[in-house]
Formats: sequence, C-alpha cells, structure tokens
Amino acid sequence: MPSVQRLVAAGLLLAVTVVGCSAPSSQSSGDKGQSTRKVPDKPSKPVSLEILDVAGNLQLTQGMIDEFQKTHPEIVSKVSYSKAPAPELAGKIKAQQQAGRVQIDMVLTGTDGLAAGLEQDLWADMSTHQDAIGNPDYLPPAAEMAKLAQGKGTAVVYYPSGPLFEYDPAKVPNPPKSPQQLLDWAKAHPKRFQYADPANSGPGRTWLMGLPYLLGDKDPSDPEKGWDKTWAYLKELDKYVDVYASGTSETMKNLATGQVDMIMSTTGWYINPRALGTVPKKMKAGHFDDMTWVTDAQYAVVPNGVSADKMSAVLNLLHWMLTPEQQAKAYDDGYFYPGPAVKDVPLSMAPAKSQQVVKEYGVPEFDTWIDQFPKKPSLSSQAQVKAFDLWNRQVAGQ
Repeated sequence: MPSVQRLVAAGLLLAVTVVGCSAPSSQSSGDKGQSTRKVPDKPSKPVSLEILDVAGNLQLTQGMIDEFQKTHPEIVSKVSYSKAPAPELAGKIKAQQQAGRVQIDMVLTGTDGLAAGLEQDLWADMSTHQDAIGNPDYLPPAAEMAKLAQGKGTAVVYYPSGPLFEYDPAKVPNPPKSPQQLLDWAKAHPKRFQYADPANSGPGRTWLMGLPYLLGDKDPSDPEKGWDKTWAYLKELDKYVDVYASGTSETMKNLATGQVDMIMSTTGWYINPRALGTVPKKMKAGHFDDMTWVTDAQYAVVPNGVSADKMSAVLNLLHWMLTPEQQAKAYDDGYFYPGPAVKDVPLSMAPAKSQQVVKEYGVPEFDTWIDQFPKKPSLSSQAQVKAFDLWNRQVAGQ
C-alpha cells in the first residue's frame, strides 16, 4: 500500500548527496554503448528478465508483466522479481556496473530512485529507443511527470496525489474549506490534527508542496525564496500539533484508533487503507477550495550495461505496458488512484475486482475534483530536499 512512499526522502537525500561527488567514470556507470549499438526488434532467443521494484509498483504492474511473458514466450522466457528499499537502489546498481556484471534488467521506481540514478548516470538513454516503445498518449500531467526522467526512464503509472485531508465525520462535522479554516479548527482542537514528516510521507509531502499554491506564495517552485507564506503558516500550525508522525501509516493508525480526528491524505491513501480494513470505512475525504493537485508518477528504468537482447525485451514489454488495455490494471485496489498514465482508460476497462473496490471505497467526487482543479508536477529532487530541510529547521525544530 502507499506506505512505500515513506522511502522517498531517503532516496532523494541520496540523490542530492551524490551531486557533490566527482562525476562517475565510464567504468563506474557500466557499458553505455547499448544506447548507440543496434538493439534488435526482438531478442535473438527468449531471455529471462530480472526486475527490481523499489516503489511498490508491482502492485500495479505485475499483472501487465506476467501477461506479457505468458503471451510472448518467444521474447521473455521467465521473469524474476525482487524488492528493495529505494535508498539502496543506486548503490546496488553501481556495484554491479563497476563489477561489469549487471544482473538487474529493469527497475520500477518512484522519483526518489529515479533521481539518485540520474545524478550518478546509472540509467540507459531510453530516448534513443522511443520508436520501439512507441509514443504513449500520456495524460497531460503524466507527460509533465515523464519529463522528470530526462529521457532516461519511462513513466508507467500516474496519479494526482493531493493534498487532501481525511477526517472522522463524527468529530469534524464541518470540515475546513481553506488552510485558514484548518488552522482555526486546530487551534480550537489542539493535538487533534496530524500530518507526517514530509520527508517520509506522500500525504505530508503533497501537503507541503501544495500549500504554496493554496496560500498564493510568490514562487511555489522555490521553497527557499518563494514560500514566505507557507513557512509562516506551518510555524503557526505547529503550535497546535502534538507530534509529527514518522510516516503516513502512523497517522492512519492514529485516525483509526481515535487519537486524532483529522490527518492529511491522498486519493490512494484514502481508498486503499479503508479497502484493506486498516482504517474504518466511515472516514471521509475532503479538499480545500481552489486547490492545486501535486502529481506523482512511477517509472521503469534500465541500468547501463544491459545486453542488447535484454534491452529489446524490455522495450517490447514497455510498449505492451503502455497500451490502454494493460494500463487499466493500474487501477488495482485504489493504491495509486486512478493509476493509468495514458488517455482513454476509464474504470470500466479495469478488472472487476478493481471496479468493485473503487465503487465501494472510493469517492465519486474524486473524478470531478481531478477534472476541476489544476495540476502541477512534484518539485525537483533538489528542491524537495531543500523543502524538507527547511521544514525540519523552521517547523519541526521550533
């Protein structure tokens, strides 16, 4: 479930840390010649693929991958999956490249692992293979998120994350319509509102990145010089927050047990925990008037050093995954709602189980809100880390 987003901060911090290091040598980043040498339309013989997931992405895409292997055994004979925390990704790939033995053929990652690999030049240039992947008819916000990969990765799923809030309607009969109303409610109900450390939480992060738009700050893309209203607001709100949760799961637990009455959330965090029974179904989701969605995506990247035959298999797989029929599986159990990155994939195309989960645990108004409010991509990795550092020092560190 979406708790995997708690790994984002550490991966982003790793990405920024490596900026100060010397540029990697050609030996450290593996064989980059694959992007220029001929990659066949299909492998010379069926290949086995090793796929590493550091984003919880397989929950959305494993069905697509498994069906591809079953349908195209002449391309992929076997798929093996492994998982790892995002902060371990860059070191794992770099070690294999330095040894000249790249064993991971494709990585499924969020913006954290993507950024860490970009900084160390670990990922193959996929832009040279665009004809093989095709030209996905991305939703406009997904296309903006795809640009963050700088041609070194392919966006495979997308969602407008937040900021939303989640609340117990028995305790909050009149939910806030603006950040000021939330602040007034928190002042009248000390210690009953909570959000998690933005560096360790998707809802916390989208709350932090969404506030500059809600408050009309000078430059929502510059947390250091453009967020005067945001930092002033969060310092004031801090007076009425008991503790900042270490991650989103903790806030969900506290809401479920009645320790708090309102928390920050996202579309996926609202649907999925309630579908899993970890949060009571009675909880409600709300949005602020005139909000701006902060969007998110997950990517497929290929390490430098992967053979031409395996690159061919991956390209065929990505082409398959980005068809509307396969994208419909990304609805899953609401984990990344909606999930599809391409256009014209309505819920009616999703598996029956996904349709039932969204019907029972989703919010019919979600689609209206998604259409109604503007969308902006997440901050760059460097800007996010700056925002986390400022939050730690100016808000949590008060």
